Amino acid sequence: RALRLRLPPEQHRLVVSAALRRPPRHGRGPLLLYLLDVLELPDPVLPQLPGLLGPDVPAAGLLVVGNKVDLLPADAPGHLGRLRQRVAAACAQAGLRGAPLVDVRLVSAKTGFGLEGLVSRLQRSWKCAGDVYLLGATNSGKSTLFNTLLRSDYCKSRAADAVDRATVSPWPGTTLNLLKFPIINPTCDRIFQRQERLKEEAAKTEDQLSSEEKKYLNHLKKQGYLVGEVGRTFQRQKSSPVVDFDPDMLSYSIDEDPRHSPRKREEREEFTHNEVKDARWCFDTPGIVKENCVLNLLTEKEVKLVLPTHAIIPRTFILKPGMVLFLAALGRVDYLQGEKPAWFSVVASNLLPVHIATLSNADAIYEKHAGQELLKVPMGGEERMKEFPPLVPQDITLEGIGTTEAVADIKLSSAGWVAVTAHAEEKLLLRAYTPKGTTLVVREPPLLPYISTIKGARIAGTAAYRTKKPPSLVENLKTTGRK
Repeated sequence: RALRLRLPPEQHRLVVSAALRRPPRHGRGPLLLYLLDVLELPDPVLPQLPGLLGPDVPAAGLLVVGNKVDLLPADAPGHLGRLRQRVAAACAQAGLRGAPLVDVRLVSAKTGFGLEGLVSRLQRSWKCAGDVYLLGATNSGKSTLFNTLLRSDYCKSRAADAVDRATVSPWPGTTLNLLKFPIINPTCDRIFQRQERLKEEAAKTEDQLSSEEKKYLNHLKKQGYLVGEVGRTFQRQKSSPVVDFDPDMLSYSIDEDPRHSPRKREEREEFTHNEVKDARWCFDTPGIVKENCVLNLLTEKEVKLVLPTHAIIPRTFILKPGMVLFLAALGRVDYLQGEKPAWFSVVASNLLPVHIATLSNADAIYEKHAGQELLKVPMGGEERMKEFPPLVPQDITLEGIGTTEAVADIKLSSAGWVAVTAHAEEKLLLRAYTPKGTTLVVREPPLLPYISTIKGARIAGTAAYRTKKPPSLVENLKTTGRK
């Protein structure tokens, strides 16, 4: 069970910084693999990265990886290209432009989407030149990526049995030590064999997979929109297990119980000195703590409801002036002034409830139901709400650009966001609330500008549209042509 470990942000930064300031090995500085959560754009830790590295960190390169793309639906063709541009723009804004930035990639560490491409990119650009450090904020999926790379062609084939896996937990700082695995040397022969395997797998259809593989893929499809298979080209041959036979186990009388001989302790795989003396390593570092984040105010049970673990199904509502939208008890958006109704699309964990109210009774609803089942998070009734900070307002003015394209996202800290779509040149006055001490961001342009188009028929008698989960796609399998 992961420890509920908390370090002050400054001390946590020193721990990560000290790990990066190790003397360079093999005469070359390390490659920094920075993982960011695309749902968190603008990433709160990215601007801290230059200061975290400092002038005395001899990094040879930086590769930025946008994670959790599997959770976001495709609002229009080319949405991944748009997301990649947004990540690249965030890097430039944080001062990471130029030579050190090797590339920007989009992946899903959980479902495997984009990971074979990431491994190929690392092997082509970095080869085995030096060590690799995996960096990222808490809850960005860093430990999940470490565990997936451990089972891929990026890791030496024998290492998966000899290296501990990273702990995956919603709490920050759970990677207590610097876990590492040895990187395989991508020789020409190995790269050729790997490319042949990838071509062979890309030519398969789902019908050609084994029943076990189909079951696993269907499990991933329920959790994400974008799925990919991560395989291994170089498998280590495992020796057949030896069954120990103890004749004394059978030699007992009717009155005696069988005597169990003590089990031999399973020998742990260990590397030899020759295997690792010149090895390049991939290190997992402790997650960097996000400040002014709503997750820091929540209990473990509440965090599990707020962090999306399955594909997000957007929920769209038509609000008229004088109406209010609650996202659990963690955020609120008031539509104060405007001439026409507007569309409000909620992109957040499917487990978080959305409640629509009028401006006149919104405060009374919050007072009565915060901490209760209707608003769900936080949970624990009046006692819990006494220690929870109050909601703080911020006025927002927006001008619509059309009924099919959102003008901005109102990001309610890490609880999710509301994309606002309004008629062209329609001026809206909104008031958004987040808990005191957390950050509210108006994201322009929005991350998924056409999100309001993912909706079905209106639900009679309500402000909501009926939406359903769009189909999932597997990137490295041939499509069967069926719709």
